[in-house]
Amino acid sequence: MWGIIATWRMAHDGVLAAKKMLEAEAFAGDAMETAIKSVEDYPFYKSVGYGGLPNENGILEMDAAYMDGDTFAIGAVAGITDVANPISVARKLSHDKFNSFRVGDGATQYAMLEGFERKNMLTERAKKIWEKRCEEIAKTNLSPYDGHDTVGMVCLDKQARMTAGTSSSGLFMKKKGRVGDSPLSGSGFYVDAEVGGAAATGLGEDLMKGCLSYEIVRLMAAGLTPQQACDKAVYEFADTLTRRYGKAGAFSLVAMNNEGAWGVATNVEFTFSVAVKDGTCGIFMANPGPDHTTLIQPITQEWLDAYEKRIKAPV
Repeated sequence: MWGIIATWRMAHDGVLAAKKMLEAEAFAGDAMETAIKSVEDYPFYKSVGYGGLPNENGILEMDAAYMDGDTFAIGAVAGITDVANPISVARKLSHDKFNSFRVGDGATQYAMLEGFERKNMLTERAKKIWEKRCEEIAKTNLSPYDGHDTVGMVCLDKQARMTAGTSSSGLFMKKKGRVGDSPLSGSGFYVDAEVGGAAATGLGEDLMKGCLSYEIVRLMAAGLTPQQACDKAVYEFADTLTRRYGKAGAFSLVAMNNEGAWGVATNVEFTFSVAVKDGTCGIFMANPGPDHTTLIQPITQEWLDAYEKRIKAPV
């Protein structure tokens, strides 16, 4: 069995590339890194890598994490700048026993010393969007914050090895140094090759309150299917957070177990991509359903066409 599941439509081209690798018996870590790099490299995705939207000062700070489900090795970066592929830096850090989570200048300096590609990740398009938002804030007192769509993945290969990873440029117009859930173990991601893995996207400040990626893996270990685990963890916590904190921001999670079964839960409209050995391969739309369930259906060509037009629309 093999499989890969990822948050958002933007991950699909990478998932297709990973699918070919997994069919050819590639290591889950290699397939997942390839898939995430394809998202990081694409300039029209505004919340990950090259083309991502910057913080309030116009600086693009990125977060990423990599986890090996066999060894529990984790590498992560937060607030890294001017590096082409943060996921690759995170994976390299996962091999270090000490200092495996680097932040800010420390993360960037590590990447430079290790020979990772240095690149200005702020595109002219993203800069124009930032300048426009600054003008809107000044004129209308508009809330600055928008967009927090992390790419998160769980991958299983033919040798039953599993990995999980995330990459994000974080909240648009965030304060300098702000970090969300994406590079945090248990919140943004978690994987245990003897059970399965999960990855998250959404408002990091609220996802951190529930450690939902770890909770989903724990529930799978207790015998729940990935879909049951996602539904239970996400909807029960959304209810609890609303009751005790007053509100719950947007969050969505994807999961896969060590047999290739997968699940998704969300409190907003959410797209995801999945490819598994049984032939399932495509982009799907998930919405919260009745009684703590999730409604899932394939996206339409009309939706895809509108999506492509929207992300490439002139600024």
